[in-house]
Amino acid sequence: MPNHATTVTRPTAPDDSELARLIEALAAALTARGWALATAESCTGGWIAKCCTDRAGSSDWFERGLVTYSNRAKAELLDVPDELLEHEGAVSEAVARAMAQGARLRSGVDAALAVTGIAGPDGGSPDKPVGTVWFGWSLAGRETQTECRVFAGDREAVRRQAVAHALSGLIERL
Repeated sequence: MPNHATTVTRPTAPDDSELARLIEALAAALTARGWALATAESCTGGWIAKCCTDRAGSSDWFERGLVTYSNRAKAELLDVPDELLEHEGAVSEAVARAMAQGARLRSGVDAALAVTGIAGPDGGSPDKPVGTVWFGWSLAGRETQTECRVFAGDREAVRRQAVAHALSGLIERL
């Protein structure tokens, strides 16, 4: 899986019904394996966990969601090394990988996903423009995978696209 950024342009951000369809597919995939999910979210602020728990019966496959918005939270709750945060920045492949691994290992689950990015409207740079989001997926017995996307749109559009991409990515990997 490539680890370079791909710019994503959508005519519209995914709506709630599209997110609900993704959750149904995710619930089926996790339930079929008897697996539970943990999430580690930064720029999505718990939106993935909200989507998961909007579905009745999610306690059968959803273990927990961690909103680790600050670097301190990433270090304390997910064991992301301070050196990574300092040298790579919170929005980086290394931190997304560490967040996903930390969420899976600390939660004792078989599947975890992580999201860290710049939703805007401020905070971007030439190297990491607004809309840059790094994803990490950690599954038991497999190497943790990462991916970067640059989403177009306002803050809500970037976040909605990030939620959808994180869920789709996990479904594909399951």
